[in-house]
Amino acid sequence: MHADRDRRVRRMSLLAAPGALLRRDLLIAWRRRAEVLNPLLFALMVTALFPLALGPEAGQLARIAGGVAWVTVLLASLLSLDALFRSDLEDGGLDQWLVSGRSLPLLAGARLLGHWLTTGLPLTVAAPVLASMLGLPGDAALTLLAALALGTPVVSMVGGTCAALTAAMPRAGILLALMVLPLMVPVLVFGAGAVDAALTGVSPLAALLWLAAGLALALPLAPLACAAAIRISAQ
Repeated sequence: MHADRDRRVRRMSLLAAPGALLRRDLLIAWRRRAEVLNPLLFALMVTALFPLALGPEAGQLARIAGGVAWVTVLLASLLSLDALFRSDLEDGGLDQWLVSGRSLPLLAGARLLGHWLTTGLPLTVAAPVLASMLGLPGDAALTLLAALALGTPVVSMVGGTCAALTAAMPRAGILLALMVLPLMVPVLVFGAGAVDAALTGVSPLAALLWLAAGLALALPLAPLACAAAIRISAQ
């Protein structure tokens, strides 16, 4: 009994700092709601441009809807990545992470989770609106929602790791985009492919399973890679 209680205490102590960091990030995001809404507004505006450029023909818009939605979400996610670790590096916060004795991968994982909650999740929730703007049928829109729910966490984790690696570089926005976009090609292919499969009457399960496999792989590895990138940037 005492051993179980000691393990629970150690587990709670281990998660206390990441939990506090996540609460702090969410509180800051709530206080800066206008900045948090920027990726969402960007996605809505870019999606609205396609019917204007290609015309209102529903069949044509529906055929490209999956790719358009995914590219829009990916570009919108990039807007908030550059500053993900930069302010902590400039004010010495990352140095405090390194000397605090807390688990750096757990702290990095909390920051990546905060990015997804404030960027990836709102974009996923807005997916039905994006789908309706492109005339996507209901079944395909549900597939898009499922694909984004599986894929946007991977975008946050991989993008956040790249952001940690470039945090010490001045004006690294273009470099960050050049690093993140090629890594996101598999997510983009399977995410858009799932929507295309639903449109053509083919089961999108295979593409969704590949996205789930990518998420299962990123969950344990991304915090470790992000922690290593933080150590490199803080040197």
